[in-house]
Amino acid sequence: MTQLSLSTNDIRRSFLDYFAANGHAKVPSAPLVPQNDPTLMFVNAGMVPFKNVFTGLESRPYSTATSSQKSVRAGGKHNDLDNVGYTARHHTFFEMLGNFSFGDYFKERAITLAWNLLTKEWGIDPNRLTVTVYHTDDEAFDLWRKIAGLPEERIIRIATNDNFWSMGDTGPCGPCSEIFFDHGDHIYGGPPGSPEEDGDRFVEIWNLVFMQFDQAADGTRTPLPRPSIDTGMGLERVAAVLQGVHDNYDTDTFKALIAASVALSGASLTPETQASHRVIADHLRSSGFLVADGVLPANEGRGYVLRRIMRRAMRHAHLLGAKEPLMHRLVPALVSEMGAAYPELVRAQASIESTLLQEETQFRRTLVNGLRLLEEATAGMAEGDTLPGETAFKLYDTFGFPYDLTEDALRRQGFGVDRAGFDTAMAEQKRAARAAWKGSGQRASDDVWFDIAEASGSTEFIGYASEEGEGQVVAIVKDGARVERAGPGETVEIVVNQTPFYAESGGQVGDTGTLTASGVLAHVEDTRKYLGRLFAHQAKIEQGEIAIGDALHLTIDSGRRDRIRANHSATHLLHEALRQRLGLHVAQKGSLVAPERLRFDFSQPTAIDPAALAQVEVDVNHQIRANGPVTTRLMTPDEAIAEGAMALFGEKYGDEVRVVSMGREGDEIYSLELCGGTHVRALGDIGLFTVVSEGAVSSGVRRVEALTGEAARSYLTSRDEKLREAATALKSSPDEVPARVAALVEDRRRLERELAEAKKALALGGGAGAAAAGPEEIGGVSFLGQVVEGLDPKGLRGAVDEMKQRVGSGIAMIVAVNEGRASVAVGVTADLVATRSAVDLLKIAVATLGGQGGGGRPDMAQGGGPDGAKGAEAVAAVKAALAS
Repeated sequence: MTQLSLSTNDIRRSFLDYFAANGHAKVPSAPLVPQNDPTLMFVNAGMVPFKNVFTGLESRPYSTATSSQKSVRAGGKHNDLDNVGYTARHHTFFEMLGNFSFGDYFKERAITLAWNLLTKEWGIDPNRLTVTVYHTDDEAFDLWRKIAGLPEERIIRIATNDNFWSMGDTGPCGPCSEIFFDHGDHIYGGPPGSPEEDGDRFVEIWNLVFMQFDQAADGTRTPLPRPSIDTGMGLERVAAVLQGVHDNYDTDTFKALIAASVALSGASLTPETQASHRVIADHLRSSGFLVADGVLPANEGRGYVLRRIMRRAMRHAHLLGAKEPLMHRLVPALVSEMGAAYPELVRAQASIESTLLQEETQFRRTLVNGLRLLEEATAGMAEGDTLPGETAFKLYDTFGFPYDLTEDALRRQGFGVDRAGFDTAMAEQKRAARAAWKGSGQRASDDVWFDIAEASGSTEFIGYASEEGEGQVVAIVKDGARVERAGPGETVEIVVNQTPFYAESGGQVGDTGTLTASGVLAHVEDTRKYLGRLFAHQAKIEQGEIAIGDALHLTIDSGRRDRIRANHSATHLLHEALRQRLGLHVAQKGSLVAPERLRFDFSQPTAIDPAALAQVEVDVNHQIRANGPVTTRLMTPDEAIAEGAMALFGEKYGDEVRVVSMGREGDEIYSLELCGGTHVRALGDIGLFTVVSEGAVSSGVRRVEALTGEAARSYLTSRDEKLREAATALKSSPDEVPARVAALVEDRRRLERELAEAKKALALGGGAGAAAAGPEEIGGVSFLGQVVEGLDPKGLRGAVDEMKQRVGSGIAMIVAVNEGRASVAVGVTADLVATRSAVDLLKIAVATLGGQGGGGRPDMAQGGGPDGAKGAEAVAAVKAALAS
């Protein structure tokens, strides 16, 4: 190969192939969100994914490796954002080529491999290479002379920490050796260590780290038993070298992206527009890769950094005169250039495009309004003046115009911004928010969560894309008070800076799982959300001690989360199926999404016809079998609702919402809802859906309870088994059970009717009681009374009417005793109602039976009492009243 024939993709491929041919395992790039370091916002170096391997916490099936690692430096202490577009080598997104030895080879082989790749494989002129070593590293100095034949003046000893690397204040560390390329004396600058070293002539292209010591807390260093190698080469920098250019933005990948920006914006590449096109090209890469790795724009944390990157590029698109959103139209160019090496870009292309379009559409409104207001605010200012902090805060708080955008816009006009005044206004807003919260009647104990939020910020939820991760403990709360540490047997609430644990909200229950570290184990029994932004892990510590500042490995119960995901996504499908089958009046009134079941409450004035409910079940399972994707976009609530998304009952929405779409019905999305919960990636992951029950909750509100997946299968299997057991008992097949049961029910009804008639006949004289003997004369009237066991109270009036016919003229009475209670009816023939009242006689009987009330007409009255054993006494009491 010659230098000029190597594209950036060729260079990446040849680097990995070279080390693979030399016994290294090719390891794909890790996601940009660190999985093993809670102190990092983004992966910013090639060694980050291997950190636990170097420290011995993790083992891999290889001892040497090579990778091209995606990296972002745009937040925290590693922040190149403001320089991007204005220098030759600053980027927010870059690729770090690296080779690693985990106790396998050390300095000599690392230097040999590096020198051979640069000079033999890639053909770089050795005379244009200079190296540095740590000033006490005589071994590396001698190896460079031996292996590369470099003269001593091109092996420069550096005494600063620039050439000594450490993983932290303690732990693995060691000297470095950096390799520089000389771009030529036509460019200002001197070699490293010289007064002119900050010039652009000598550019570092590769850093070899010799990890050979373990540093203790007191600063002492002892040799590692297995020294290791960690190297990092910026792909963009070496591409400039191999393509014969000095500026990274003149390499093939950037030239292609800049050409797309020129074509789609309509702004030609000139000295005045160059910085804007470069910002757009660089920020397109970081935005695309971050969205592909699950980061979405937000107002805090990683999402905020992504938003800053996006909006910085979008502002430069505005400066170029782009009349319509630009960034999303550049995504195909990005995928074309880098999709072969990073297939996640291809998979996420649609999501990247929709996210960029949504963000730019929203931002363009903010930008136009903000710039107009900013122009008004600075109308009377002269160059060098400072915008009051209160004004900058008003732009931010009222109109959504970020501080850094205000600062950036005013910098171009020679104005400053009073940052201290801005911070004071921000602090006052927080104080007012706390006062408002206290005045709203919320719990006094929430004060502790305000303190934590103000000191540490919000918890960043990384659980949409990950089921485990690293978090740093920022607070521990026990019995409503903050503590510094907690030990075995204690149950506490632990807050970390970032977590994959979902906190209970929107009907979805909180995650459970474990928190671990060396010698530490805590079981998370629930996860709750405070103030809408702090995630608290309710954990019982089983082993070790957890203290503020500790790094913990957080692992959710993934099986439980999978079941919750399935139930939550099924709830969305159920909601839409109910709307389609019952009508658009159906609206969610509450829900529960748990691992074992789902519950969905909705507006519906009447019970659901079983056939309609069965069809709802069919509709949901149809969507599951179609296995459509589940996608998420960020929108403003108004935009989401305008697109047809349904808001969830009882939810409070901020400036942005997650809009979850799932399934298809023809050319239309089947379900579109505002939801912050976790969902399946494809509807087939739900497996199966079955309704367990449907019923009323309150007036106009119905409830459906249902199961999914294995729980649904087990439920149906159990139901089938019960059917088989019933068939066996009935001596029939399962298919015959309904007819057999119907016949048995009809037989029972017939027998019950026959029994009732028999008891009625008994009461009317079929037995040897008073009715059989006929009426007796009492107080000048005929009286016929009877106590009957087991007579249905519903038949009392009819029986008494028949007794009245037998009497002809007189009074009839029956006391029916059932399970200890008594029902009584008294009838008076029409010719006697003027002098005798059935109601009055009933009251006497009811009082005797220990009851109250009862009523009816003068000719027929009915009541009852709890003491059925006094049935005969009740008859006697009525007879005594007639005799008096």
